[in-house]
Order: sequence, then C-alpha cells, then structure tokens
Amino acid sequence: MMTLRQFASKPETLPIAASWYLADLGEARGRQELFTKQSPQRLKVLRDHALIESAVSSNRIEGVVVDQARIGTIVFGKSRLRDRNEEEVRGYRNALKLIHEQGARLSVSEETILELHRLTRGGIGDAGQYKKINSDIIEKYPDGRQRVRFKTVEAARTAESMRELIELWNRSLDERWVHPLICLAVFNLDFLCIHPFRDGNGRVSRLLLLLQCYHLGYEVGRYISLERLIEQNKERYYETLEQSSLHWHEGKHDPWPYINYVQFILKTAYREFEERVGQVKSPRGAKTELVEAAVQSFLKEFTLSDLERACPGVSRDMIRRVLRDLQKEKKVECLGRGPGASWRRKGITLK
Repeated sequence: MMTLRQFASKPETLPIAASWYLADLGEARGRQELFTKQSPQRLKVLRDHALIESAVSSNRIEGVVVDQARIGTIVFGKSRLRDRNEEEVRGYRNALKLIHEQGARLSVSEETILELHRLTRGGIGDAGQYKKINSDIIEKYPDGRQRVRFKTVEAARTAESMRELIELWNRSLDERWVHPLICLAVFNLDFLCIHPFRDGNGRVSRLLLLLQCYHLGYEVGRYISLERLIEQNKERYYETLEQSSLHWHEGKHDPWPYINYVQFILKTAYREFEERVGQVKSPRGAKTELVEAAVQSFLKEFTLSDLERACPGVSRDMIRRVLRDLQKEKKVECLGRGPGASWRRKGITLK
C-alpha cells in the first residue's frame, strides 16, 4: 500500500514511456469489440488455449510443473489427479473459471483474495489464510548461497495492510489520482510487497491482475494468456520487481519500472490477440491455425518441444502433421534429423 499512498498524497507526473503505453492500450481497447465479434470458433479456441497456458505458466513460474501429456486432462478433465502439482494447476484453472464467469460481479475484496488463494492452493493446508509467521522473499543460488531479496510486511500487520490496500484501490478509482491502468500496476506491486500468504502470492497477484483488467474493460486476458507472457519475460519481471521494491517500506521507492513492465505485458497481449484474430481465415482446423501461429512467432530456430510448450493441448502427432504440411509448402525447413531436430521458418508469412 506504500505506492498507492504515494499516489494518493501526491499524484505523479507520468513518464513519457508510461504515457505512450497508455495511449497504445487505449487504442487497443477501442478496437477490442471489433475483434471479439469475429470468428466465434477461433475465439473459443483462443479462450481454451489461454486457459491452459495461464494455468500451466503461472504455476511453472513458481516451480510447479506437471506432465505435458496430462495438461489437457488436468485443465479440462474430471479424472483423479495424481499429485500435489496437478492439484495446484487445476486449482488455478478453477480460479480462472471463477474470474471468467463471474468477474463483473467479483469485487476486489479480502473475501475474493482469500478465495482465489484457497482455490490456487488446492484447498488444503493454510489455503485461504494470511501468513501466520513472517516470510521474506529469499533468492537461492545454484551453489547453495542465498540472500534476502525483499523483507515483506510482518505477519502481524498483514491483515491491516491488505485492508488499507483495498481501500486505497477503491479510492483511486473514485478520485482518479491517475489513470486506472497505472493504479492497477501499483496495486499489483504493493500486493507483492505485502506478500500476504506463506505461499502462492505470485499466482494470486496474476489472478488479481486479470480480474482488475476485466473491471477496467481490458479483456485481452480472456484470449491471450497474460501469465504465459509474464513467464516468457520472467527475467524482466523479477528485475523490475526488485528495482521498484527497493526502499518500499520507507515510501522512497521508484514504482515506474514495474508499472511499465505491466503495461508492456498488456500491450504485447493486445498485439498478439489482434494478430491471431485478424489473420486471413483459413480452411484449416482451429488447432492447425494455433500451431501455424506458434511457428510464425518464432524468430529463430525452434524444436518440436518448443512447439509443444507453445501449443499445450495439441498432440505431438498433430504438430508433426502441421510441420510436414508446412515443409511441403516450403514455408519451413528442417535442419536435422530425429525428434530433437531444429526447424526454421523460410521467411514466408503463414496464413
């Protein structure tokens, strides 16, 4: 809440970069309705694809990994889960489902935040409860060394800090200290600095980001996974978070690196959304289009495994079939032999 306090007491002058991001996002939001009226089948595939990517990526950022072959079953199926990791991925799916279906009626409140945490933690242990002991953010190195990356708010002050954070968020919307998208990123930064839960803070922060985007009318996260984009830019995520949290407790920190990062993620999501929906219609199937779009996104060499990660829910056989077709059409070329061989686009736009 230290950043929102800054904005409440002394509205900031927007840096040039932030102003450019806001202008671009405003234009993208204006085109949003036009794009969402196109190709219902393609939009449904994008929604399903984003759901899978979000559940997998948000957990993978935190080191929670599941068998690639079981992703579809975990996210969309009802079968018995095998382990704790699968429970957490499905729990995240359930939280996403709640936001997608009830987002307009789901307020940013302690009740909502605790429920999102309960779902992402699979409903066991201390799920849905604030931390009871202090838990700082520790960075561990491969050689066994570790350091305190950030000292979070003490457990005894967590509930009070969360109540103030939510109150300041609501005031920011009513009083318009600055553009709501700026306050959205600021809320996210303050939430991560408070670190209200023993575990699962990053996942809840990403769910809140999605929910607050919906409240502000930016619905790109329904079709393009924000979590996947954050994972792809994970180093920048951690770098800007550390930069913006320095001296946070004293209220002398610089929030703009992290604010600009969040806006960068949203702008990237809108650009990808418009590219995918705006593509010339193809007689091919929807999953084929997803694989082709993934191939199109690679600027360098890629492998079959890279495509599998980019297209969760699409079978390896399907991906191979699409690659063979593109190879016959001289749109890609194989640079080796075997399942680990590298592939490369031949500079022809895929349609």
